Amino acid sequence: MKIGFNLLLWTGHVTEELFPLLAKLKAVGYDGVEIPIFDSSDPSHFKKIGQALKDNGLECTAVTVLPDEAHNAISPDAKNRQGAIDHLKSVLECAHQAGVQTLCGPYYQVLGQFTGRFPTETELDHAAEVHRAIAPIAQSAGVKCAIEALNRFESHLLNTMEQAASYVRRVDHPNFGTMYDTFHANIEEKKPIDCIETVYSTGKLNHIHISENDRGTPGRGHAPCREAIRKAKSLGYDGWLTIEAFGGALPDLAAATRVWRDFFSSPEEVYTEGYALIKSTLAE
Repeated sequence: MKIGFNLLLWTGHVTEELFPLLAKLKAVGYDGVEIPIFDSSDPSHFKKIGQALKDNGLECTAVTVLPDEAHNAISPDAKNRQGAIDHLKSVLECAHQAGVQTLCGPYYQVLGQFTGRFPTETELDHAAEVHRAIAPIAQSAGVKCAIEALNRFESHLLNTMEQAASYVRRVDHPNFGTMYDTFHANIEEKKPIDCIETVYSTGKLNHIHISENDRGTPGRGHAPCREAIRKAKSLGYDGWLTIEAFGGALPDLAAATRVWRDFFSSPEEVYTEGYALIKSTLAE
């Protein structure tokens, strides 16, 4: 398995000012980083990011979202669903330029936007149409899709691994899979570890996030991070284990994820202790 770190702890748009951090993460032992692709207007910028990663001996995955209703995959408006397709096409172009291996995230609905009702078959069908259009484009770009089920306070379409596995079957494309996140599973799953097998059995577990119950330093809370790593290893999962932690650096993201205080003394604490936790668990 490979160990990664999500750069959303620092920024929603990686610029050259952040490049010195890449050497620090490599020195700790990370195999790669997860870059946010929220602004996809300049694919050439992501080619520079890709080169900086190569210069530091790092690989990468990426995370993205659907920014607004005009780019919403579950919208009843066909124009907005086409907007989602167009947005994800530009995201994939950026991902290709950066050398991204897997694109993860909840790119099926606008984060924190709710209907006030259970997810409908129509919403699921609308989203699946968008992802069937995107999956082959991602495959051609060498990028695997890993759709992310979120907790009920951030989305309503997909909350559990059972829902995510069912949705992957609905899309039915070899390049389209899902992912597991210890934070969301700790909220939504009755059996947060056993549910890993639920999605692994689909053959489409394309990514894993290691995230503490408070979004802080892995190992300092009660999310079953070690147990999840052990379970993934026992099943034969050989993809990324990427640490995801949030702070106050990005006000919009902090508001969307309900982060109202600091959960760690420093970013260094998160990426050094988090790496040590994963590495020691894999070595057991």
